[in-house]
Amino acid sequence: MKLGFIGLGIMGAPMAGHLLAADHTVFAHTRGEVPAPLLQAGAVACASATEVAQKADIVFLMVPDTPDVEKVLFGENGVAAGLSTCERGPDGRVGKVVVDMSSISPIETKVFAQRINALGCDYLDAPVSGGEVGAKAASLTIMVGGEPAVFEKVKPLFELMGKNITLVGGNGDGQTTKVANQIIVALNIAAVGEALLFASKAGADPAKVRQALMGGFAASRILEVHGERMVKRTFNPGFRIGLHQKDLNLALQGAKAIGVALPQTAGAAQLMQVAAAQGWDQLDHSALVKALEVMANHQVSPDLR
Repeated sequence: MKLGFIGLGIMGAPMAGHLLAADHTVFAHTRGEVPAPLLQAGAVACASATEVAQKADIVFLMVPDTPDVEKVLFGENGVAAGLSTCERGPDGRVGKVVVDMSSISPIETKVFAQRINALGCDYLDAPVSGGEVGAKAASLTIMVGGEPAVFEKVKPLFELMGKNITLVGGNGDGQTTKVANQIIVALNIAAVGEALLFASKAGADPAKVRQALMGGFAASRILEVHGERMVKRTFNPGFRIGLHQKDLNLALQGAKAIGVALPQTAGAAQLMQVAAAQGWDQLDHSALVKALEVMANHQVSPDLR
């Protein structure tokens, strides 16, 4: 198939790579240079998002935030400009598909979908969970909002990038699911951080405490992966605090709009803010524990030299 991929960062580059490995043609565009490994694998570099939209039948987006998606779609040299120049079929539709795999506002997503639909094209919001590891391993969880027929058309491509792929509902519902995911992940990271900090401050070996907890009801993927990061002080980003902070802001904004209180989410967002204020927003979100450590004047374990 003729595919487009816009946004080739930590997540986007390996995701596009899986599409190339399946022998699809990928027209690629990103803010900087298209990564050399993708070009070597056959990716076709495009000068703009408009060019990608003109050449590809299905266009994937993987960019950081809501304003980025809006700019890529509707800004100068954006996707919409390319779609508007494409020939319409007998049914009056262009028939191309835009798939936004970024994590952005569910409310704005519905507006974006309507604007793309008005151009005679289909839209799926399909945010992912699994981080850099999941993107590289093609094991991402993909949460999709859109029409069932469009989902079925794109599903074989999703299966090249992920394992747990669910059509949740209409446009915006994929993004709502991702916000819910980020709430759960943030609260679990905070819980693991507090538990290991408590154990360490009390004089126990946090590595052994974590090992013991992995065999009980407290076991979780967060305890397994991010608990180890906290103990070993390996905070190189798989998913940055700054991005998770953005997602929690989306949760709180959405909660305000629908009249729901999210007190624990608000607390986790404040911890993210403490971390960002210390200049740690580019670290992995497991470094949320560092905000707790500041308040306790104690680290879970010493920094590695």
